[in-house]
Order: sequence, then structure tokens, then C-alpha cells
Amino acid sequence: MNLADKIRTISDFPKEGIQFKDITTLLKDADAFQESIDRIAERYEEEDIDLVVGIEARGFLIGAPLAINMNKGFVPVRKEGKLPGDKVVKEYDLEYGSSVLEMHSDAIEEGQKVLIVDDLLATGGTVNATVEMVEEIGGDIVEVAFLMELDFLNGRDKLEGQDVFSLIIE
Repeated sequence: MNLADKIRTISDFPKEGIQFKDITTLLKDADAFQESIDRIAERYEEEDIDLVVGIEARGFLIGAPLAINMNKGFVPVRKEGKLPGDKVVKEYDLEYGSSVLEMHSDAIEEGQKVLIVDDLLATGGTVNATVEMVEEIGGDIVEVAFLMELDFLNGRDKLEGQDVFSLIIE
């Protein structure tokens, strides 16, 4: 199955000039969604991973089912103001603005092996902020994985030193 064909592009969203990759068309196709999760999980069958970290919001849609498939715990990285309790906070730049991410400071124990997951690698700002938070609280990042990567935006450049996997590269 060609999973890239299941993802539609919406022009000028969320602002003019952005070609938004809408994964909802893949998600509504049960076979394509299952195959996506299975293919990513297959990559990590032999890896020592303790937790899957998913980035709000669409990273939850890939990360949570992946964690279940792999029988691992799931850690959400949320937008500012969504988590109670003690947390680590990171401000970062997007391709169309800036934002803040948060993660519970006790979500990962020192030395735990972590797989960070998001739906899309674009410019790399969001995932780089997540990498910094995971490392700040002592997580050991095994790899950073994406459903899709827009390689013309060079997001991997912000992830220097990290192993990166993308199921679909455009």
C-alpha cells in the first residue's frame, strides 16, 4: 500500500504559503492507519525501548497506538497550560510562528530508553524542543520517528546527533 497517497495536502493552511499535510485522510482508512503503525513498530521490534513520547496533537495519534502495539508506556508532550503538576517547559520556533511545549518532569526516569514520535518532520523546531526536554530529565533517546518527513525543509538539520526515521519521505 502506498501510504503517501492516503495523505492529502491543504494549500495555504494555517497561513498563506504553507502546504499542510493532512493525515486525517490516512487515519480514517483503517487498513492504512494499521499498516502505518505496524510498519513503524516493526522497525523497533529488536530495540530496547521503555517509553514512547508523542508530541501534541497529531503525534498522539501515531504515538499512542504505537506504544500499545509495542507494549510500552506513553508520555504526552503537551502545548502550554495543558499539564498539571511539575513540568519541564521549552519555547521553540515553528515554520509559521513560535510556541511552548511542556512535559511532566517525572514522566521519564533517568536512563530510560525513549522513542520520540510525531506525525510530521518539517523544520524540526517542535521535535528539537522535545529532544531537549527528554534529555533534560535524563531520558536516553533511541530514535526520533515520524509518519512523514518533508525533506526539502531540512528538519533533520535541527536533530544533529539523533537517529531519525521517517516512514514516508516527500
